[in-house]
Amino acid sequence: MTDTTPTPLTVTARYLVVDLEGTTSAAGFILGDLYDYARPRLAAWLDEHAGDPVIAEARQQVIHDASLPTDASTDEVVAVMHEWMERDVKATPLKTVQGQIWAEGFARDEISSHFFDDVIPKLRAWHAQGVGLAVFSSGSVASQVPWFRHSPDGDLTSLVTDYFDTVKAGPKKVASSYEKIAAALDVPAAELVFFTDNPGEVSAALEAGWQVVAFSRAGEPFFEADFGDAAVVSSFDDVEVVAP
Repeated sequence: MTDTTPTPLTVTARYLVVDLEGTTSAAGFILGDLYDYARPRLAAWLDEHAGDPVIAEARQQVIHDASLPTDASTDEVVAVMHEWMERDVKATPLKTVQGQIWAEGFARDEISSHFFDDVIPKLRAWHAQGVGLAVFSSGSVASQVPWFRHSPDGDLTSLVTDYFDTVKAGPKKVASSYEKIAAALDVPAAELVFFTDNPGEVSAALEAGWQVVAFSRAGEPFFEADFGDAAVVSSFDDVEVVAP
């Protein structure tokens, strides 16, 4: 009998950098469960952590970005944040506040993260073979770390070398952000591979000289999108990442 199993795409790279939403994890979980957890807690978090410079800066950034009065009330600021959440705007100040709220929720075991079934076994296997792993997500680093620490399969943080968000690296659809990550990891762009489901991120990473694997998962926001010249797969099982 002829073996009709597809041959996996093989990528040689020192580091794998992964996007989360739609790539390792279901967008519906993030936009549903996690957003639902954060939404009613935003106002109290802003007020109770007003003395935290990070939260104070995030609040002022919302006011600036939304052209609110400089003395805007918490309710006015939260109304903008709720609108951004409804439109899934990847606004850095929103992600900063959400990240702190989620980190506390993870620590209290009130929420846990989600990974597609094909993801964790492959991450473990590639780590064992010497491939480095980093994360680049619009979600804040404060939320990325507990995302991996509180996975359904236990603590995965030992697999991850570094975490990048839009504060640490820059916008995800801009090539310079990927150049900054390459410099931080001290790895040539050609020896990095980025896994993402977003066509704009695919273009930016390719422009920066990275290898890219685009993910087109059924049911996710960018299923069957146009990924240009990038290799396209639907599962981590469709890829083998090999250390040089």
